[in-house]
Amino acid sequence: MKYKHIRYVVLLGAVAIVGIIAIQLYFMKREWSNKEKQFAQTVTICLRNVASKIYKINQSMPSTPNPVRQLSSNYFVVDMNSELDANILEHYLKTEFERYNIQTDFEYGIYNCENNRMEYGNYVFHTGKVKEDAVTVNLPKYSGYNYYFGVNFPLLNNTIAGDMAILFFLVGILAVSVIFFAYSIFVILNQKRLSELQRDFINTMTHEFKTPIASINIAADVISNPESIKEPSRILTYGSVIKQEVSRLNDQVDKVLQIARIEKSGFHLRMEKIDLNAVIRQVVENCEANHSDTILISTSLAEDVGQVDGDRMHLTNVIYNLIDNAVKYAGASPEIVIKTFKQANKIIITVSDNGPGIGRIHQKRVFQKFYRIPTANVHDVKGFGLGLFYVKSICEALHWKISIDPSPLKGTTFILEINSKGSYRKIGITA
Repeated sequence: MKYKHIRYVVLLGAVAIVGIIAIQLYFMKREWSNKEKQFAQTVTICLRNVASKIYKINQSMPSTPNPVRQLSSNYFVVDMNSELDANILEHYLKTEFERYNIQTDFEYGIYNCENNRMEYGNYVFHTGKVKEDAVTVNLPKYSGYNYYFGVNFPLLNNTIAGDMAILFFLVGILAVSVIFFAYSIFVILNQKRLSELQRDFINTMTHEFKTPIASINIAADVISNPESIKEPSRILTYGSVIKQEVSRLNDQVDKVLQIARIEKSGFHLRMEKIDLNAVIRQVVENCEANHSDTILISTSLAEDVGQVDGDRMHLTNVIYNLIDNAVKYAGASPEIVIKTFKQANKIIITVSDNGPGIGRIHQKRVFQKFYRIPTANVHDVKGFGLGLFYVKSICEALHWKISIDPSPLKGTTFILEINSKGSYRKIGITA
Protein backbone atom coordinates (compact mmCIF):
# COMPACT_ATOMS: atom_id res chain seq x y z
CA MET A 1 0.00 0.00 0.00
CA LYS A 2 1.34 3.40 -0.97
CA TYR A 3 1.86 6.14 1.61
CA LYS A 4 -0.75 8.23 -0.20
CA HIS A 5 -3.37 5.53 0.34
CA ILE A 6 -2.30 5.04 3.95
CA ARG A 7 -2.71 8.76 4.60
CA TYR A 8 -6.23 8.63 3.16
CA VAL A 9 -7.12 5.65 5.37
CA VAL A 10 -5.75 7.34 8.47
CA LEU A 11 -7.47 10.65 7.64
CA LEU A 12 -10.86 9.08 6.96
CA GLY A 13 -10.57 6.90 10.05
CA ALA A 14 -9.61 9.87 12.21
CA VAL A 15 -12.53 11.95 10.88
CA ALA A 16 -14.93 9.07 11.52
CA ILE A 17 -13.65 8.54 15.05
CA VAL A 18 -13.76 12.25 15.89
CA GLY A 19 -17.29 12.42 14.53
CA ILE A 20 -18.44 9.40 16.53
CA ILE A 21 -16.82 10.73 19.70
CA ALA A 22 -18.40 14.16 19.23
CA ILE A 23 -21.87 12.65 18.68
CA GLN A 24 -21.43 10.31 21.63
CA LEU A 25 -20.35 13.14 23.93
CA TYR A 26 -23.24 15.29 22.74
CA PHE A 27 -25.82 12.62 23.48
CA MET A 28 -24.21 11.82 26.84
CA LYS A 29 -24.24 15.48 27.85
CA ARG A 30 -27.85 15.88 26.75
CA GLU A 31 -28.90 12.68 28.50
CA TRP A 32 -27.13 13.75 31.69
CA SER A 33 -28.86 17.14 31.55
CA ASN A 34 -32.23 15.47 30.99
CA LYS A 35 -31.64 13.16 33.93
CA GLU A 36 -30.79 16.14 36.15
CA LYS A 37 -33.91 18.02 35.00
CA GLN A 38 -36.11 14.97 35.51
CA PHE A 39 -34.66 14.41 38.97
CA ALA A 40 -35.11 18.08 39.90
CA GLN A 41 -38.74 18.04 38.76
CA THR A 42 -39.48 14.89 40.73
CA VAL A 43 -37.79 16.23 43.88
CA THR A 44 -39.62 19.54 43.53
CA ILE A 45 -42.97 17.72 43.43
CA CYS A 46 -42.00 15.65 46.49
CA LEU A 47 -40.89 18.69 48.46
CA ARG A 48 -44.07 20.59 47.56
CA ASN A 49 -46.11 17.68 48.90
CA VAL A 50 -44.00 17.64 52.06
CA ALA A 51 -44.47 21.39 52.48
CA SER A 52 -48.25 21.13 51.97
CA LYS A 53 -48.54 18.46 54.66
CA ILE A 54 -46.48 20.50 57.12
CA TYR A 55 -48.51 23.64 56.30
CA LYS A 56 -51.64 21.74 57.27
CA ILE A 57 -50.10 20.56 60.53
CA ASN A 58 -48.83 24.04 61.43
CA GLN A 59 -52.00 25.65 60.09
CA SER A 60 -49.95 28.12 58.04
CA MET A 61 -49.88 29.29 54.47
CA PRO A 62 -46.93 29.49 52.01
CA SER A 63 -45.62 32.97 51.35
CA THR A 64 -45.02 32.20 47.66
CA PRO A 65 -46.83 30.03 45.12
CA ASN A 66 -43.76 27.84 44.82
CA PRO A 67 -42.02 27.38 48.18
CA VAL A 68 -39.31 25.14 46.70
CA ARG A 69 -36.10 26.77 45.49
CA GLN A 70 -33.33 24.81 43.75
CA LEU A 71 -29.95 26.27 44.66
CA SER A 72 -27.83 23.70 42.79
CA SER A 73 -28.28 20.47 40.89
CA ASN A 74 -28.47 18.49 44.14
CA TYR A 75 -29.52 21.03 46.82
CA PHE A 76 -33.02 22.36 47.47
CA VAL A 77 -34.52 24.66 50.10
CA VAL A 78 -38.20 24.89 51.08
CA ASP A 79 -39.88 27.93 52.66
CA MET A 80 -42.07 26.99 55.68
CA ASN A 81 -42.97 30.33 57.37
CA SER A 82 -42.95 28.59 60.75
CA GLU A 83 -40.88 26.36 62.99
CA LEU A 84 -40.47 22.69 62.06
CA ASP A 85 -40.39 19.39 63.90
CA ALA A 86 -37.41 17.39 62.63
CA ASN A 87 -39.06 13.99 63.18
CA ILE A 88 -42.18 14.94 61.23
CA LEU A 89 -40.05 16.40 58.42
CA GLU A 90 -37.89 13.30 58.15
CA HIS A 91 -40.95 11.04 58.10
CA TYR A 92 -42.59 13.00 55.26
CA LEU A 93 -39.36 13.16 53.28
CA LYS A 94 -38.90 9.39 53.45
CA THR A 95 -42.53 8.80 52.54
CA GLU A 96 -42.59 11.09 49.53
CA PHE A 97 -39.19 10.00 48.17
CA GLU A 98 -40.24 6.38 48.44
CA ARG A 99 -43.53 7.16 46.77
CA TYR A 100 -41.83 8.77 43.76
CA ASN A 101 -39.10 6.13 43.66
CA ILE A 102 -36.17 8.45 44.40
CA GLN A 103 -33.52 5.85 45.20
CA THR A 104 -30.58 7.88 46.38
CA ASP A 105 -29.23 9.02 49.74
CA PHE A 106 -30.23 12.42 51.06
CA GLU A 107 -29.41 14.68 54.00
CA TYR A 108 -31.47 17.48 55.40
CA GLY A 109 -31.19 20.35 57.83
CA ILE A 110 -33.52 22.91 59.40
CA TYR A 111 -32.54 26.54 59.58
CA ASN A 112 -32.55 28.10 63.04
CA CYS A 113 -33.00 31.85 62.72
CA GLU A 114 -31.98 32.46 66.33
CA ASN A 115 -28.40 31.26 65.94
CA ASN A 116 -28.29 31.53 62.14
CA ARG A 117 -27.36 27.86 61.64
CA MET A 118 -28.67 24.73 59.94
CA GLU A 119 -29.63 22.25 62.67
CA TYR A 120 -31.38 18.99 63.45
CA GLY A 121 -30.25 17.23 60.30
CA ASN A 122 -29.69 13.56 59.46
CA TYR A 123 -28.15 11.54 56.65
CA VAL A 124 -30.70 9.06 55.32
CA PHE A 125 -29.86 6.15 53.04
CA HIS A 126 -32.19 5.41 50.15
CA THR A 127 -33.24 2.27 52.03
CA GLY A 128 -34.64 4.50 54.79
CA LYS A 129 -31.95 3.76 57.36
CA VAL A 130 -30.51 6.78 59.17
CA LYS A 131 -26.75 7.12 59.45
CA GLU A 132 -25.65 7.43 63.04
CA ASP A 133 -23.88 10.61 64.21
CA ALA A 134 -24.27 12.35 60.86
CA VAL A 135 -25.73 15.71 61.78
CA THR A 136 -25.59 17.94 58.70
CA VAL A 137 -24.61 21.31 60.04
CA ASN A 138 -22.65 22.37 56.96
CA LEU A 139 -25.51 22.67 54.49
CA PRO A 140 -25.52 26.04 52.70
CA LYS A 141 -27.83 28.71 54.10
CA TYR A 142 -30.29 30.71 52.04
CA SER A 143 -30.97 34.33 52.92
CA GLY A 144 -34.29 34.54 51.10
CA TYR A 145 -36.32 32.64 53.74
CA ASN A 146 -36.68 33.02 57.50
CA TYR A 147 -37.96 29.52 58.25
CA TYR A 148 -36.96 26.77 55.89
CA PHE A 149 -35.35 23.39 55.55
CA GLY A 150 -32.74 22.22 53.06
CA VAL A 151 -32.35 18.84 51.39
CA ASN A 152 -29.11 17.75 49.73
CA PHE A 153 -28.47 14.69 47.55
CA PRO A 154 -24.71 13.98 47.91
CA LEU A 155 -24.73 10.93 45.62
CA LEU A 156 -26.77 12.41 42.81
CA ASN A 157 -23.95 12.11 40.24
CA ASN A 158 -23.48 8.44 41.11
CA THR A 159 -27.20 7.83 40.75
CA ILE A 160 -27.36 9.47 37.34
CA ALA A 161 -24.25 7.61 36.23
CA GLY A 162 -25.91 4.34 37.26
CA ASP A 163 -28.98 5.21 35.20
CA MET A 164 -26.72 5.89 32.22
CA ALA A 165 -24.81 2.62 32.50
CA ILE A 166 -25.78 1.61 28.97
CA LEU A 167 -24.33 4.81 27.52
CA PHE A 168 -21.11 4.31 29.46
CA PHE A 169 -20.98 0.76 28.11
CA LEU A 170 -21.27 2.15 24.58
CA VAL A 171 -18.48 4.61 25.34
CA GLY A 172 -16.35 1.65 26.47
CA ILE A 173 -17.05 -0.10 23.17
CA LEU A 174 -16.08 3.11 21.36
CA ALA A 175 -12.82 3.30 23.34
CA VAL A 176 -12.00 -0.30 22.40
CA SER A 177 -12.77 0.52 18.76
CA VAL A 178 -10.46 3.55 18.86
CA ILE A 179 -7.67 1.46 20.40
CA PHE A 180 -8.19 -1.25 17.77
CA PHE A 181 -8.10 1.34 14.98
CA ALA A 182 -4.91 2.90 16.37
CA TYR A 183 -3.34 -0.54 16.69
CA SER A 184 -4.36 -1.41 13.13
CA ILE A 185 -2.75 1.78 11.83
CA PHE A 186 0.38 0.98 13.83
CA VAL A 187 0.51 -2.52 12.33
CA ILE A 188 0.00 -1.16 8.80
CA LEU A 189 2.74 1.43 9.17
CA ASN A 190 5.07 -1.08 10.81
CA GLN A 191 4.48 -3.60 8.02
CA LYS A 192 5.10 -0.83 5.51
CA ARG A 193 8.38 0.03 7.24
CA LEU A 194 9.47 -3.61 7.38
CA SER A 195 8.58 -4.03 3.72
CA GLU A 196 10.71 -1.02 2.80
CA LEU A 197 13.57 -2.32 4.98
CA GLN A 198 13.39 -5.67 3.23
CA ARG A 199 13.38 -4.02 -0.18
CA ASP A 200 16.26 -1.70 0.69
CA PHE A 201 18.25 -4.56 2.18
CA ILE A 202 17.79 -6.69 -0.95
CA ASN A 203 18.81 -3.77 -3.17
CA THR A 204 21.84 -3.02 -1.01
CA MET A 205 22.86 -6.66 -0.84
CA THR A 206 22.56 -6.91 -4.61
CA HIS A 207 24.88 -3.92 -5.06
CA GLU A 208 27.32 -5.18 -2.42
CA PHE A 209 27.59 -8.65 -3.94
CA LYS A 210 27.44 -7.64 -7.60
CA THR A 211 30.86 -5.96 -7.75
CA PRO A 212 32.95 -8.73 -6.11
CA ILE A 213 31.10 -11.41 -8.07
CA ALA A 214 31.82 -9.56 -11.30
CA SER A 215 35.51 -9.20 -10.31
CA ILE A 216 35.75 -12.90 -9.45
CA ASN A 217 34.09 -13.80 -12.74
CA ILE A 218 36.58 -11.68 -14.74
CA ALA A 219 39.53 -13.09 -12.80
CA ALA A 220 38.28 -16.63 -13.34
CA ASP A 221 37.96 -16.03 -17.09
CA VAL A 222 41.54 -14.73 -17.23
CA ILE A 223 42.93 -17.64 -15.22
CA SER A 224 41.00 -20.23 -17.23
CA ASN A 225 42.46 -18.85 -20.49
CA PRO A 226 45.21 -21.27 -21.66
CA GLU A 227 47.34 -18.31 -22.74
CA SER A 228 47.51 -17.14 -19.10
CA ILE A 229 49.69 -20.13 -18.19
CA LYS A 230 52.51 -18.43 -20.02
CA GLU A 231 52.23 -15.43 -17.64
CA PRO A 232 52.49 -16.74 -14.03
CA SER A 233 52.60 -13.20 -12.62
CA ARG A 234 49.27 -12.46 -14.21
CA ILE A 235 47.77 -15.59 -12.68
CA LEU A 236 49.08 -14.58 -9.28
CA THR A 237 47.59 -11.10 -9.66
CA TYR A 238 44.12 -12.33 -10.56
CA GLY A 239 44.34 -15.07 -7.95
CA SER A 240 44.98 -12.35 -5.40
CA VAL A 241 41.95 -10.45 -6.72
CA ILE A 242 39.77 -13.53 -6.26
CA LYS A 243 41.03 -13.98 -2.72
CA GLN A 244 40.38 -10.34 -1.83
CA GLU A 245 36.89 -10.36 -3.27
CA VAL A 246 36.03 -13.66 -1.57
CA SER A 247 37.28 -12.19 1.72
CA ARG A 248 35.11 -9.14 1.12
CA LEU A 249 32.04 -11.30 0.47
CA ASN A 250 32.81 -13.33 3.57
CA ASP A 251 33.02 -10.17 5.69
CA GLN A 252 29.65 -8.98 4.43
CA VAL A 253 28.03 -12.35 5.14
CA ASP A 254 29.59 -12.40 8.61
CA LYS A 255 28.06 -9.00 9.41
CA VAL A 256 24.58 -10.20 8.52
CA LEU A 257 25.03 -13.47 10.42
CA GLN A 258 26.37 -11.61 13.45
CA ILE A 259 23.25 -9.43 13.64
CA ALA A 260 21.10 -12.56 13.21
CA ARG A 261 22.90 -14.26 16.12
CA ILE A 262 22.50 -11.17 18.29
CA GLU A 263 18.77 -11.00 17.53
CA LYS A 264 18.37 -14.65 18.48
CA SER A 265 20.41 -14.89 21.68
CA GLY A 266 21.47 -11.32 22.58
CA PHE A 267 24.89 -10.09 23.61
CA HIS A 268 27.07 -12.20 25.85
CA LEU A 269 29.36 -9.64 27.40
CA ARG A 270 32.71 -10.47 28.96
CA MET A 271 33.22 -7.59 31.33
CA GLU A 272 36.72 -6.51 32.32
CA LYS A 273 38.80 -3.45 33.06
CA ILE A 274 39.91 -1.88 29.78
CA ASP A 275 42.49 0.82 29.06
CA LEU A 276 40.27 2.98 26.86
CA ASN A 277 43.03 5.05 25.25
CA ALA A 278 45.03 1.92 24.45
CA VAL A 279 42.08 0.35 22.64
CA ILE A 280 41.50 3.54 20.62
CA ARG A 281 45.18 3.76 19.64
CA GLN A 282 45.15 0.13 18.49
CA VAL A 283 42.05 0.63 16.36
CA VAL A 284 43.50 3.81 14.84
CA GLU A 285 46.73 2.02 13.93
CA ASN A 286 44.81 -0.79 12.22
CA CYS A 287 42.62 1.65 10.30
CA GLU A 288 45.61 3.70 9.17
CA ALA A 289 47.35 0.52 8.03
CA ASN A 290 44.33 -0.44 5.92
CA HIS A 291 43.74 3.08 4.54
CA SER A 292 47.18 4.63 4.75
CA ASP A 293 46.81 6.65 1.55
CA THR A 294 43.21 7.81 1.91
CA ILE A 295 42.49 8.91 5.48
CA LEU A 296 44.01 11.13 8.15
CA ILE A 297 43.23 10.28 11.77
CA SER A 298 44.30 12.50 14.65
CA THR A 299 43.69 11.86 18.33
CA SER A 300 43.46 13.91 21.51
CA LEU A 301 43.25 11.42 24.35
CA ALA A 302 43.12 12.65 27.94
CA GLU A 303 45.41 10.62 30.17
CA ASP A 304 43.10 10.82 33.18
CA VAL A 305 40.28 8.76 31.62
CA GLY A 306 41.94 5.60 32.93
CA GLN A 307 40.14 2.29 32.66
CA VAL A 308 36.50 1.53 31.94
CA ASP A 309 34.33 -1.53 32.54
CA GLY A 310 33.35 -3.13 29.27
CA ASP A 311 33.77 -5.92 26.76
CA ARG A 312 37.06 -5.47 24.92
CA MET A 313 35.90 -7.06 21.67
CA HIS A 314 32.66 -5.09 21.46
CA LEU A 315 34.31 -1.83 22.52
CA THR A 316 36.90 -2.32 19.78
CA ASN A 317 34.11 -2.97 17.26
CA VAL A 318 32.26 0.17 18.38
CA ILE A 319 35.30 2.40 17.81
CA TYR A 320 36.05 0.69 14.50
CA ASN A 321 32.45 1.13 13.26
CA LEU A 322 32.42 4.83 14.15
CA ILE A 323 35.69 5.35 12.26
CA ASP A 324 34.50 3.22 9.35
CA ASN A 325 31.28 5.26 9.14
CA ALA A 326 33.34 8.48 9.05
CA VAL A 327 35.54 7.06 6.29
CA LYS A 328 32.49 6.13 4.19
CA TYR A 329 30.69 9.46 4.44
CA ALA A 330 33.52 12.00 4.83
CA GLY A 331 34.25 12.24 1.11
CA ALA A 332 37.42 11.79 -0.95
CA SER A 333 39.88 12.93 1.75
CA PRO A 334 38.53 11.92 5.15
CA GLU A 335 39.93 13.74 8.17
CA ILE A 336 38.89 12.14 11.44
CA VAL A 337 39.46 13.47 14.96
CA ILE A 338 39.02 11.25 18.03
CA LYS A 339 38.94 12.76 21.52
CA THR A 340 38.51 11.40 25.03
CA PHE A 341 37.94 13.38 28.20
CA LYS A 342 36.18 13.25 31.54
CA GLN A 343 32.97 15.10 32.27
CA ALA A 344 31.56 14.81 35.80
CA ASN A 345 31.15 11.07 36.42
CA LYS A 346 31.25 10.19 32.73
CA ILE A 347 33.95 9.48 30.18
CA ILE A 348 33.27 11.04 26.78
CA ILE A 349 34.52 9.78 23.41
CA THR A 350 33.93 11.95 20.33
CA VAL A 351 34.56 10.88 16.74
CA SER A 352 34.39 13.78 14.26
CA ASP A 353 34.82 13.89 10.50
CA ASN A 354 35.00 16.56 7.79
CA GLY A 355 32.14 15.20 5.72
CA PRO A 356 28.92 16.92 4.63
CA GLY A 357 27.22 16.08 7.94
CA ILE A 358 23.96 14.33 8.73
CA GLY A 359 20.69 16.24 8.48
CA ARG A 360 18.53 16.50 11.58
CA ILE A 361 15.83 14.39 9.94
CA HIS A 362 18.28 11.49 9.66
CA GLN A 363 20.20 11.86 12.94
CA LYS A 364 17.93 9.62 15.00
CA ARG A 365 17.20 7.15 12.23
CA VAL A 366 20.83 6.38 11.37
CA PHE A 367 20.91 4.01 14.37
CA GLN A 368 18.05 1.92 12.99
CA LYS A 369 18.79 -1.44 11.45
CA PHE A 370 19.43 -1.33 7.67
CA TYR A 371 18.87 2.44 7.59
CA ARG A 372 21.06 4.32 5.13
CA ILE A 373 20.95 8.02 4.36
CA PRO A 374 19.24 8.42 0.98
CA THR A 375 21.61 9.19 -1.90
CA ALA A 376 19.09 9.10 -4.75
CA ASN A 377 20.12 6.37 -7.20
CA VAL A 378 23.83 6.66 -6.43
CA HIS A 379 25.26 3.68 -4.54
CA ASP A 380 28.75 4.92 -3.74
CA VAL A 381 28.73 4.00 -0.02
CA LYS A 382 29.24 0.35 0.77
CA GLY A 383 27.56 -1.58 3.56
CA PHE A 384 24.17 -2.84 4.73
CA GLY A 385 23.36 -0.13 7.26
CA LEU A 386 24.23 -2.37 10.21
CA GLY A 387 27.28 -0.62 11.66
CA LEU A 388 25.57 2.13 13.65
CA PHE A 389 22.75 -0.22 14.61
CA TYR A 390 25.38 -2.49 16.14
CA VAL A 391 26.97 0.49 17.94
CA LYS A 392 23.61 1.57 19.37
CA SER A 393 22.84 -1.98 20.52
CA ILE A 394 26.19 -2.34 22.29
CA CYS A 395 25.69 1.00 24.04
CA GLU A 396 22.23 -0.04 25.23
CA ALA A 397 23.63 -3.32 26.55
CA LEU A 398 26.34 -1.49 28.52
CA HIS A 399 24.04 1.37 29.61
CA TRP A 400 26.11 3.82 27.60
CA LYS A 401 24.72 6.61 25.47
CA ILE A 402 25.48 7.29 21.82
CA SER A 403 24.29 10.45 20.10
CA ILE A 404 25.11 12.90 17.32
CA ASP A 405 26.15 16.47 18.06
CA PRO A 406 23.59 18.60 16.17
CA SER A 407 25.56 21.84 16.43
CA PRO A 408 28.40 21.50 13.84
CA LEU A 409 27.74 23.30 10.57
CA LYS A 410 29.94 20.85 8.71
CA GLY A 411 30.94 17.29 9.39
CA THR A 412 29.50 14.82 11.89
CA THR A 413 30.45 14.27 15.52
CA PHE A 414 29.39 11.11 17.32
CA ILE A 415 29.38 11.41 21.11
CA LEU A 416 29.78 8.26 23.21
CA GLU A 417 29.13 8.65 26.95
CA ILE A 418 30.49 5.93 29.26
CA ASN A 419 29.48 5.73 32.89
CA SER A 420 32.46 5.64 35.23
CA LYS A 421 30.67 3.05 37.34
CA GLY A 422 30.09 0.36 34.76
CA SER A 423 26.85 -1.58 34.68
CA TYR A 424 25.57 -3.88 31.99
CA ARG A 425 22.88 -6.30 31.09
CA LYS A 426 22.37 -9.09 28.61
CA ILE A 427 20.23 -7.71 25.83
CA GLY A 428 18.32 -9.23 22.94
CA ILE A 429 17.57 -7.13 19.87
CA THR A 430 14.33 -7.24 17.95
CA ALA A 431 13.52 -5.77 14.60
